[in-house]
Amino acid sequence: MQISTRFTLAVHSLLYIVRFSGDCRVTSKRVAASTGANPVVIRRLFCQLKDAGIIMVEPGVGGASVVKNYDEVTLLDVFRAVESTESNLFAFHDSPNSDCPIGGAIHKILDGELEAAQRALENRLRQTTLQDLLGRLPS
Repeated sequence: MQISTRFTLAVHSLLYIVRFSGDCRVTSKRVAASTGANPVVIRRLFCQLKDAGIIMVEPGVGGASVVKNYDEVTLLDVFRAVESTESNLFAFHDSPNSDCPIGGAIHKILDGELEAAQRALENRLRQTTLQDLLGRLPS
């Protein structure tokens, strides 16, 4: 399993926005230079973060800014804003054979494990805020 890079790019972008928004207009081009990603990818992330109510983006080259208090934005908020998981993190194959002893029981024996793993991830991400991460940045 691998979660896409959107999540870590979004966290990187948010930290960049917070750190540099007082010094300059934080544009997708500037964030792209820091992340090594294409500015188009950063603009898409900005749209997702804006739709989630985490940032505001000024039209043109106005730049981005975080609109919530940094101690209110959790990693779970960022994850949910940019990852395209519906409700379940783990996708299940479409048609297990119900006539097979494994296929007929796979949901019963595996669903609870997957739900517990997802809850554990969400609980951990819920514990860390942007403020927490800002405190870990070098001065």
